[in-house]
Amino acid sequence: MPHYTGPLLTRDSADTLRRAHDKGAADWQGSLDLGRNQDSVALDADGFHFRGQPYPWPGKLKDRTLYYWDGEAFAPISRYSGSLIKLVPTEWGAPTFEIDGIKMLPTSKLSPFEDARRKVELVAPAGKVILDTCGGLGYFAACALEAGVGQIRSFEKNADVMWLRTLNPWSPDPDSAAAGGRL
Repeated sequence: MPHYTGPLLTRDSADTLRRAHDKGAADWQGSLDLGRNQDSVALDADGFHFRGQPYPWPGKLKDRTLYYWDGEAFAPISRYSGSLIKLVPTEWGAPTFEIDGIKMLPTSKLSPFEDARRKVELVAPAGKVILDTCGGLGYFAACALEAGVGQIRSFEKNADVMWLRTLNPWSPDPDSAAAGGRL
């Protein structure tokens, strides 16, 4: 599945864009991909342009919710199929996810991505073949790739969590050059 490349909005980021426009700014510099990149975003009365694509101003957004452009509107990154599965922003950039309101990754003292990096260092994966079960958002796999793993087989059973991975810029893309066929 290809990774999403459009803007990811939180209530705070949308408010920041709107305030910049209301103060007369024609563009804004910042991140609309959870801190992975810095972009120049053009602002106008109808909305904003991110990476060359126009987007309308979003309606009212909720706290603790990430939104993506679904082709028609900004929609929450969540699904319900027996359980509510939701991608949740953190102060660290890399999001966590919740299943029925229960946080699946630690975020109180450390980024969930840094937590995964710390765990990867314990296994020293360079050149090894590693099995990653209950892969979640794929942070362990991403950090293992950075650390030179020979091959990582990362499994996540829940299709909705796999869908979250495609929208999360911190999750590894198995088809990327950086993965090099190792994931």
